[in-house]
Amino acid sequence: MSVQVSIIVPCYKQAHFLKDSLQSVLDQNYTEWECIIVNDGSPDNTESIAQKWCAIDSRFKYLKKENGGLSSARNAGIGISKGEYILPLDADDLLHEDYLTLLVPELQQNPSLAIVSCYSNFFIENISNIIHKQKPIGTTYHALLYENNMMATSLYRKKCWEEVGGYDENMKQGFEDWEFWIAITKKGWEYKFVETFLFYYRKSKQSMLIETLNNHVESNMEYVFKKHSEIYIKQFDTTMEYLFYLIKKHHTSENKIKKSLEYKIAKIIAKPYRIVQRLMIKK
Repeated sequence: MSVQVSIIVPCYKQAHFLKDSLQSVLDQNYTEWECIIVNDGSPDNTESIAQKWCAIDSRFKYLKKENGGLSSARNAGIGISKGEYILPLDADDLLHEDYLTLLVPELQQNPSLAIVSCYSNFFIENISNIIHKQKPIGTTYHALLYENNMMATSLYRKKCWEEVGGYDENMKQGFEDWEFWIAITKKGWEYKFVETFLFYYRKSKQSMLIETLNNHVESNMEYVFKKHSEIYIKQFDTTMEYLFYLIKKHHTSENKIKKSLEYKIAKIIAKPYRIVQRLMIKK
């Protein structure tokens, strides 16, 4: 059987979710796939779980490497892949059984498409507990400039990965998929969303995305804006509007905090300490 799709599953400290993710791969009604499990130097039992799945079905492959981050792990897996199409899948997320059946033909039938994605369900603990449904829109890079509305788990042509030199391994704090989509689509490639819920994104209290949103949004945006400055300069007025919107939003949030009862109480409690601090400085 020929391999049309290479599913790349990086795993780092996610061994406890890996079984469910790989089961969703095995359950695919479309069969012409290989699944490369990339152990990104994970300190847990990723290796033993991966090897069990390789024994269950020969379409599962295992690659072990030193820890290098998500971009590095994806690139390593894609580097040994055989498929014409690539599907990244994080070790804690799940695919609907018809994911490949419905998405692969979109790329086969439309040579102008680089990427095809779908609607997504966000869940907690199990897929019966859906907390959010995402219905993204867009076909060109213009819809991706200021916000990534396409999931990292989207099907794309391997030659697009080759054209842009893979995922940017300098981006170790998230948003690497956003930058990757921009790099591809700014070359003129288009993408499409199949209007069916075929992907399940696990929402957890601690994840790489939560860490990124809490601590690295601004630095990641700056990196992407600078790396692809030519397209942001083309959209100069819109880019300025967006940046000033963010500034205004920040100030509004800051003023709201200062007017809150909690802030006023904390300010009163802290006042004696500030007085003592000033006296100590004068001495």
